Amino acid sequence: MPRPPATFATARLVGRVPREADAPAVFAAYASDPEVTRYLSWPPYERVEPLAVFLRECAANWENDSGHFVWLLCLKGTETPIGCIGLKLEGGGKAMFGYLLAKKFWRHGLAAEALTHLVDWALAQPGIFRAYAFCDTENPSSARVMEKAGLTREGILRRWHIAPTLGPEPRDCIVCAKVR
Repeated sequence: MPRPPATFATARLVGRVPREADAPAVFAAYASDPEVTRYLSWPPYERVEPLAVFLRECAANWENDSGHFVWLLCLKGTETPIGCIGLKLEGGGKAMFGYLLAKKFWRHGLAAEALTHLVDWALAQPGIFRAYAFCDTENPSSARVMEKAGLTREGILRRWHIAPTLGPEPRDCIVCAKVR
């Protein structure tokens, strides 16, 4: 599978590899916010130290070409993370995306801007035929991000994803994809 670029730029954003030193800023911006993490596979961080370990692991994934890549999103001209976007390269020519933004940056089209850029990159690669993402059925704003990024709603994945903040049982998710 192709290796994505370590950095990218859109009209308003720069995506870059996380650094352990970003932990306090990421914690303050979004990782400790229960509203931001409500539908995610991880609960809000209560301390900076475990987040620093996670960011170190994200950076290591770039170094060891694990197929799981995370970028921190910063407004152009800044180094302060306001969100992140991830790409997991899967077998069979599939690329799965996940994204989040700090609450104060919701509803400005920034997540769709980053997702559009990376979906376009993925589908331009010879070995990738499907770019997709999913979100909880109770998170229509995230489904709208996917649709604005050019992904088509394909259906509902029943009992697909656990959001620990909402409970231990798998939840239904909307799946959207763009294929070539």
